[in-house]
Amino acid sequence: MTLTEIRDLLQAEVLCGEEHLDRVVKSACASDFMSDVLAYVKDEAVLITGMVNPQVIRTAEMLDMQCIVFVRGKRPDGEMLALAREREIVLMCCDVRMFMACGLLFTHGLTEE
Repeated sequence: MTLTEIRDLLQAEVLCGEEHLDRVVKSACASDFMSDVLAYVKDEAVLITGMVNPQVIRTAEMLDMQCIVFVRGKRPDGEMLALAREREIVLMCCDVRMFMACGLLFTHGLTEE
């Protein structure tokens, strides 16, 4: 699934990395606990979270994640945006809850593998 498709399904706003929306992700992980993300995520994934702090960007970078989607209307601050731009990680935000975001992506073919 491309990041463009994810943006459209979640009606998300792209905060940075719009030039990378053609990237393909193979899986997703949804968590507010970065320790869980570190334990279960594979490369080329999208992270769905409501956690808004720089550690989220650093975790995504360590796992070669392509994109972070902030749910529940959460928005990263300028420091996080700058860090994501440096790391070429796409950031999006949407108003849906985590459960709905996961459901939408799963029913359209994205898995946890």
